[in-house]
Amino acid sequence: MMNQKFRVLALGLLPVVLFGVIEEYFGTLWGLVAGMIFGVGEILWEYQAERKVSMMTWGGNGMLLVLGGVSLATDSGIWFKLQPAVLEAAFAAILWGSWWMKKPMLLLLIQKQGGLPVDLDQKLRPGAAEVVRAGFFGMTLRMGFFFAAHAGLAVWAALKWSTAAWVMLKGVGLTVSLLVYMVAESLLMRAHLKRGAQDELRSQ
Repeated sequence: MMNQKFRVLALGLLPVVLFGVIEEYFGTLWGLVAGMIFGVGEILWEYQAERKVSMMTWGGNGMLLVLGGVSLATDSGIWFKLQPAVLEAAFAAILWGSWWMKKPMLLLLIQKQGGLPVDLDQKLRPGAAEVVRAGFFGMTLRMGFFFAAHAGLAVWAALKWSTAAWVMLKGVGLTVSLLVYMVAESLLMRAHLKRGAQDELRSQ
């Protein structure tokens, strides 16, 4: 699972880095063409290796190809640069939507991977199930704000920053800030679960 996540992250960054390097030396047109070709190559490679293409790959590269095509038509790389912001804004909307529907996305993903039982109320004590559910509700809401804020920064970077600075934000900036944020969230979740366990013991 970790290797798969690393591969997805690495492949997602390569079109961006490729675009930045080639645009620097050969211009926006060739940078766009190289990034789009790599996006198509990633789809074909994943299908060849796994006989299917994940929704993440379709979504990321589909957006890359659409916005890259618009950039080619308008002779401006700005639309290609907006791809990370659009994806992050969409992810924030999905997180908030799942929170609003009372089906927090993060809890569903962990349950799908086997990290938690699907039926919390049957497998955990009623009090413990509520504590876990409340923790993931809060995490889902906060992560939506994280990606929304990063989407806003990505829009600003696409419009105002140099290509090199934009590549750094997309590659290093998001990765490092997400790692730091997830460490903070894991500590917050641990404190939440500990506090919930203590409250449950007092109520007995």
